Amino acid sequence: MSTEYRHLSKRCEASMYTGYAVLMTAMLVIYLTVYLFAGDFWGRRAILGYGLALLFALLAYCLVAPPIFYRHYRYCLDGKQIDITQGVLFLRRTVVPIERIMQVEVVRGPINRIWRLADVHITTAGGTAVLEYLEPAEADRIAADLGAVVDRLLKERRGA
Repeated sequence: MSTEYRHLSKRCEASMYTGYAVLMTAMLVIYLTVYLFAGDFWGRRAILGYGLALLFALLAYCLVAPPIFYRHYRYCLDGKQIDITQGVLFLRRTVVPIERIMQVEVVRGPINRIWRLADVHITTAGGTAVLEYLEPAEADRIAADLGAVVDRLLKERRGA
């Protein structure tokens, strides 16, 4: 484990754009369904105006967010803790002490599989931290390294 911050693969942006395209398609289907079945009771003009405004705002976010997320995202594993910084509108820093880890899981969702990426879910008693959009080999290596450190810490506690 190193003390330097790592950044994501450029495929992260492509995976995010793909996920947002799926989201936008679902939102458009929902919008059209509501608009077509609204009738005069809700007023189609209100649905048309507010709905389109919401869809355009969501589309703008979906187009702007991936490069910003990519630029801000970084993580570091130094043997004592995991430090993750991420965000688009708000930057969030998550620090997880390795001694608090209870479970490590590598997850490859359908969109990330298309782009050959994986996530590492790190569960502690206080919640879950996620290392997102990693190369699969890197995700497997991180999971194995964290598992080895947790095993070593458990053995040290039992021996003490």
